[in-house]
Amino acid sequence: MTKTYFELTIKLDEAFVELIADFILNIYEEGLELGEGEIIVRGESDLTFIKDALVSLAETLNGDIKMTYAIEEKENVDWIKTYQDSVQPIEAGKFYIFPSWYTEKENLINIKIDPTLAFGSGHHGTTFACLEAISKYVKATHSVIDVGCGSGILGLACKKLGTKVALCDTDPVSVDSTKENFSLNNAHYDALWEGSIDKTKETYDIVIANIIPDVLRFIAKDLKMATKTQGILILSGILEKKRKCSTCIL
Repeated sequence: MTKTYFELTIKLDEAFVELIADFILNIYEEGLELGEGEIIVRGESDLTFIKDALVSLAETLNGDIKMTYAIEEKENVDWIKTYQDSVQPIEAGKFYIFPSWYTEKENLINIKIDPTLAFGSGHHGTTFACLEAISKYVKATHSVIDVGCGSGILGLACKKLGTKVALCDTDPVSVDSTKENFSLNNAHYDALWEGSIDKTKETYDIVIANIIPDVLRFIAKDLKMATKTQGILILSGILEKKRKCSTCIL
């Protein structure tokens, strides 16, 4: 363990905390601490690249999300263990999401996710909402693709329901995290690749994309083309203030 670590504190509107946390976890695989109107990122190396990525994101969103940043170098503590101790299991729809240091729960579908291995543990509202939608709409006879799979949690949930599952993500860290989490759950995906949905020639009964609105808009045509007639699109990550215009992109 190094003697010091870096801490990036982001202050922002409480309504955007979960959305920005999801974005950060797509480029940085350690745990985050979420507070009221703030996000704290910790690491043993300089975190300026995260700040720079957030500045670029804010510019693409035309100032809809305003953030302030502070980076400090601090004396090291075992902050990964502290983060682990703070993570509690959750229930979302038919699913029970828990880290490996907890036990499974009867009468629910168990998904084991270790937060130090990957992001997307079901605690963020966007992921939680997708799990609820999966519980309601996904059947064992369906074929599913999880676009921007992150930790693979949504694809895992579908596989636990008995479906055929494909997953993809443009981030190689996400692809590796998905492999790890499927292995952790003794589950097997049917297809997994680095890249987006445009690399598939298949069509699916259920297409899931838990991604920020600008990316959803960019890949909207591909999402629609990959969805079977009478199929279902499950989209999340859309800002409430952009909900009406975002739903029109398809």
